[in-house]
Amino acid sequence: MEHRYLTNTSIQDALDAYLPAFSTAISTLSEAIPTRLALGKITAQALYSRANVPHYLACAMDGIAVDARLTFAATDQHPVRLDHSQYVAVDTGDPLPEGTDAVIMIEDVVRESVGAGEAILLYAPVTPWQHVRQIGEDFCTGDMLVPSQTELSAAALGALTAGGIMSIPVMRAPRITLIPTGDEIVAPSTTLKPGEIPEFNSTLFGAMLEGWGAQVTTTAIIPDRLALLEQAVRSAVATSDLVLVLAGSSAGRDDYTTQVISTIGEVLIHGLAIRPGKPAILGRCGAVPVIGLPGYPISGLVVIEEIVAPLLRRLFHLAIPTRPTIQATLSRRLVSSLKYQEYIRVRLTRLPDGYAAIPLDRGAGLVTSFLKADGLLVVPQNCEGYEAGETITVRLIRPIEVIDQTLSVIGSHDPLLDECADLFAIRYGRSIQLASSHAGSFGGILAIRRQEAHLAGVHILDETSGQYNGPAIRQAFPAGEVILVEGVYRQQGLMVAPGNPQQIHDLNDIATNRLRYVNRQKGAGTRMLLDYLLKQLALKPE
Repeated sequence: MEHRYLTNTSIQDALDAYLPAFSTAISTLSEAIPTRLALGKITAQALYSRANVPHYLACAMDGIAVDARLTFAATDQHPVRLDHSQYVAVDTGDPLPEGTDAVIMIEDVVRESVGAGEAILLYAPVTPWQHVRQIGEDFCTGDMLVPSQTELSAAALGALTAGGIMSIPVMRAPRITLIPTGDEIVAPSTTLKPGEIPEFNSTLFGAMLEGWGAQVTTTAIIPDRLALLEQAVRSAVATSDLVLVLAGSSAGRDDYTTQVISTIGEVLIHGLAIRPGKPAILGRCGAVPVIGLPGYPISGLVVIEEIVAPLLRRLFHLAIPTRPTIQATLSRRLVSSLKYQEYIRVRLTRLPDGYAAIPLDRGAGLVTSFLKADGLLVVPQNCEGYEAGETITVRLIRPIEVIDQTLSVIGSHDPLLDECADLFAIRYGRSIQLASSHAGSFGGILAIRRQEAHLAGVHILDETSGQYNGPAIRQAFPAGEVILVEGVYRQQGLMVAPGNPQQIHDLNDIATNRLRYVNRQKGAGTRMLLDYLLKQLALKPE
């Protein structure tokens, strides 16, 4: 059987075709929950007060309640004297006493002793209803407090409770079922065999969806068997509002998702003009959207953000925030295909006059690149890419306030940097963070020259002088724009199999026995040291 992508559809065209297919399918589903549990929920209908607030004439100040007419003649020269039968002491919130229509603040009350009793002197008149809260002053019975499709805040819950609304109809959390698939997919473990891939996509995707307000269920791993996948999808469709088949889209020989969706319902789109994420399948089974996600985690994340998030916003009105953007200067040239809209993870470094964007590895299976990324650069379809130094728009993954307080380190890798990052977190929390990337010593020097980093770890041996770091840095920065700080020393050597079965004691043994060895990339300090030692021993690297 020939496998091929059915379409190469842009994101916007895909949304325009896919979302209207569910315009009335599940948008009316709601549930009633106690008001006190409704924070962040979306109202399913307008909510109207069932009470007046306040529901009585209420004193708005501590002081005395009086009949305002008794005070009209009061002046500075001729104060009005009230005996104890002409006023009532009140506190804020008390019902207004019968026969009174105004409240005088306690600060404006002057007391006068009269024989064994006490009188009140007033030097200014008061107006009727002064410092009195009228019935329904805040809102009245029947007033709309919150319209439909509104996210409920703490203030809204307070107003609704005051208005006598103890239960609220809200859009219920969408029930999403994740179906992980594949013969090579196994439960996560520390004792995996070659060829076994731990199933972690459901954890990654599920956490993102739950963070948006969804209720997520994950099935058992379904092997690549057509009948088993069809049974799993049918079962999920019967109990779910959305079904995501993980590793369920490709052009491979064991891709059965398209067949299953076509059998139960219909495939609307197979193949998006994006990279990563191009093999995605957008289908429906009855009123339920069924989407096949690519197996690589970054591909799946892109499809969830670009397709699933708009779907959830439309059908369930979830308050899924769109990512804020900033302008940044691209640190190096980027070439992109004209065929796809490409999503490139970038690190951001705060500079005195803006931000530098450093592209990370593009591999769709590199989940750590998403973990380390500060943002996404979206390269439009039909764009060949960008040149170094161009101003680009970056969608933020991390808050800009965190990026601004992050110390960026690029260069030679040392596990000590990770420990330093942990110490930063313990001491400073989120106020100051440290982030490191591994690009080798020369990569670190280039990062400093391109203003991509604040610090760089280096250990570069100068073959002529035998000195470390100084000569290379002086050559890269002849004007002395940087400071070299002596950090730590480290030992370097040869790692061998347990027991050293080949009896390797120095580099000569590798050459004499014609053994294979693992080398570092060009530009790495360790590679330069090895080349230096081979030269001293008159050994050819090849």
